[in-house]
Amino acid sequence: MDANRLFYAARRRAPAWPPGRTPHRPTTHDHLRFRPVGRAIVKPAPDPRRAALLALAILVLVWAYSWVVMKQVMDYIGPFDFSVLRFGIGTAVLFLVLLLRRQPLRPPPLGLTVAVGLCQTAAFQGLTQWALVSGGAGRVSLLTYTMPFWSVLFAWWLLRERPGRRQWGGIALAVCGLVCVIEPWRGLGSWQSTVLAITGGCSWALGTVLSKRMFQRHHPTPLAFTAWQMLMGTLFLALAAALIPSRAIDWAPGLLWGLLYSAVLATSLAWVLWAFIVDRLPATVASLSSLCVPITAILMAWALLGERPGAMEGAGIVLIVCGLFVISGAAARRAPGA
Repeated sequence: MDANRLFYAARRRAPAWPPGRTPHRPTTHDHLRFRPVGRAIVKPAPDPRRAALLALAILVLVWAYSWVVMKQVMDYIGPFDFSVLRFGIGTAVLFLVLLLRRQPLRPPPLGLTVAVGLCQTAAFQGLTQWALVSGGAGRVSLLTYTMPFWSVLFAWWLLRERPGRRQWGGIALAVCGLVCVIEPWRGLGSWQSTVLAITGGCSWALGTVLSKRMFQRHHPTPLAFTAWQMLMGTLFLALAAALIPSRAIDWAPGLLWGLLYSAVLATSLAWVLWAFIVDRLPATVASLSSLCVPITAILMAWALLGERPGAMEGAGIVLIVCGLFVISGAAARRAPGA
């Protein structure tokens, strides 16, 4: 018997599969059905900065359009009266959300909470809203966003976040851009609006750095901290509204729409997002990246309010955008885990 006949005879005598079992035909899903025993599939942990960057993109759109709304409502109400109504409604919404989510209402440490409310809510919002009485929405928003330059200095002083060479270079570009926008060689025009907007930006910068210190030391939840600091700021705004004379309130549909948008979206939602961003990104990255807001606001004011920027102002916008990318990129490399 030759070798081939012996081979096939042996195959017929020995079954290819144990009795009572059918052969398994491989499928494309075998890697899901049969896994090595004792091994666990470990998924990489999500990067917490991704959620913060997404929140920053949403915040840019919400806050940019809010400048248009804030300018439009000045036809119906005084600046401090509007700020009190806006933040009063926004504060009530935030505390309602805290109750619905059954989160504790205990306030964070009052010292820092009052300081942030005074700087980030009362001074920033009151002064910039006042600046909009005589200044254009795009221009005031850009001047207010000198905030990042002050924020770098405050972060250096209070948080020991020393800026590097690239950050100083980016700041120099942005400062040149602001000079082009302001055009001091042609006169400051409405000097009151200019001073109010820049002072508001400085106040916001200090509030941002103090918020960072609050999260580093006490770790409050962003929602509770935002609600309480906004309540403190609203009390200061109410005091200013009582002391500073203003026009009578005209309860027109435009004012009601402006209050709804400003209080719910641009205040309640936006400040929760801002606290979330500051908690997860370095203070300089959060502050300097938000320079996208005035750029978007200028474009929206151009399209919706007819505030067309001139050639010099356009050059300033380009310089500010360049400074933004230089500074935020440098800060992200210097403090990737902050």
